[in-house]
Amino acid sequence: MSEETKVQESAPAETITQEAMDNIVSIKKGDTVTGTIVKIDDNQVFVSLGYKYDGVIPIRELSPVQLENAAEAVQIGQEVEVKVVSIDDEKEKLVLSKRQIDSERAWDELQARFDSGEVFEVTVADVVKGGLVTDIGVRGFIPASMVERHFVEDFSDYKGRTLRVKVKEIDRENNKVILSQKEVLDEEYEQNKQKIMNSLEAGQELEGTVQRLTPFGAFVDIGGIDGLVHVSELSWEHVAHPKDLVSEGQSVRVKVLKVDPEAGKISLSMKAAQPGPWETAAGQFNTGDIVTGTVRRIVTFGAFVEIAPGVEGLVHISQLAHRHVATPHEVVQEGQEVQAKILDFNPAEKRVSLSIKETEEAPAQPEKAERAPRDRDRDRGPKIEKIDNPNVSLSNEGMSFTLAERFGDKLSKLK
Repeated sequence: MSEETKVQESAPAETITQEAMDNIVSIKKGDTVTGTIVKIDDNQVFVSLGYKYDGVIPIRELSPVQLENAAEAVQIGQEVEVKVVSIDDEKEKLVLSKRQIDSERAWDELQARFDSGEVFEVTVADVVKGGLVTDIGVRGFIPASMVERHFVEDFSDYKGRTLRVKVKEIDRENNKVILSQKEVLDEEYEQNKQKIMNSLEAGQELEGTVQRLTPFGAFVDIGGIDGLVHVSELSWEHVAHPKDLVSEGQSVRVKVLKVDPEAGKISLSMKAAQPGPWETAAGQFNTGDIVTGTVRRIVTFGAFVEIAPGVEGLVHISQLAHRHVATPHEVVQEGQEVQAKILDFNPAEKRVSLSIKETEEAPAQPEKAERAPRDRDRDRGPKIEKIDNPNVSLSNEGMSFTLAERFGDKLSKLK
């Protein structure tokens, strides 16, 4: 097979006329020609060049990325520019390459896009370990960390998607092009962020979409920028982890708590956009009701018991038990379920006074036993007999003796 052959550009099928001879051109390996796709097989494409021979593009020469079927790269009727790879006179076939032409042009175009920071669209051709592959005339690679602004665990559904990217890194010698969609999204995000933040005010209520979850809260998209709903602001009830209450993609209503343009932070609350527990409790509880609650906090002067989500009442230490209590830990423990009586309920001031001892029967007081007569006499002191003596004075308080009474006999003897 020679490196050069004579082919007819256009002539009747029967014979080569003089007119046809004038259109004879010379094709050699390495030439660039233009043709039309006329047939597509699984592993090759047939191209009509208007010449004596049709051209064939093997699937490996269609694209810089691996294809499962030639139809993924071209379609019938499409005009393509190709390079002649080889000429087979015996089989009357030209082996062509679309990939080489695309690659030569792509490098110059990609370099210009890299220098200018241009944003352009690409289609994901394949999902591989570590990222995505796209055909941009050469093989373009988008690392997993440069696909989205948030972490993506599974890229299996990204094949066929159209992404907007920038050239992050280009190395022609090593045939390496790194693309990034994240950089495009980050720039757009920052542009919109300040605009939206300037329009926000504390107290404003908005509809948002849960973007991602973390152990400390949920990031909610409120029109192109994210605000944080701290885990403590998700609900009036205790939430151990945001995933227990919300999921990514869920629509939620939030209230703006704080906007900090300098730090670029927005604090949001879901619970503040819902009726407060004290509002709900206003028609639910009354003084004198017996309620069941959970001990949430223990302090030196008593225990706080939650009787409804977000509604806590104080059981003063004096109301814990009928007996003397030195410390609340003697009677209750955190997390313990208890019954209590509402002594005072004031939802306007968000205050509830509770009593545990009022739900329990007071212990009976021990009766005083009847004492024996002997015991009674002992308690009265020594028995004193009646004395008919004007010098002796007796009273209820006790007895008193004069000197004459005590020493009278002795004095009489002295006389």
